[in-house]
Amino acid sequence: MSVYLVIDLTIHDTETYAEYVTKVQSIVEAHGGRYLARGGEVTTLSGEWKPERLVIVEFPSENDLRGWLASDDYRALAPLREGTTTARAVFIEGVNETTA
Repeated sequence: MSVYLVIDLTIHDTETYAEYVTKVQSIVEAHGGRYLARGGEVTTLSGEWKPERLVIVEFPSENDLRGWLASDDYRALAPLREGTTTARAVFIEGVNETTA
């Protein structure tokens, strides 16, 4: 079952973060992930949530997502994001088509 990684980012160093962005996509794709949203305009419909940047990534399974997070390639790159942003992240299971 697909899982969706949802990240709410505040960027503190746009130049260094841009380097992370250019390098991370190939690592995500190597683990079966694909970007569904990546920094597009965000419109608040209700409540006080006003994210600066949202990223949504689909992975085929939780194991694929966790494999990406634990991979040597991503772990080497992660400090570029960790040092340049404040991030809040969750993942959610997709809908099981047979029980939806």
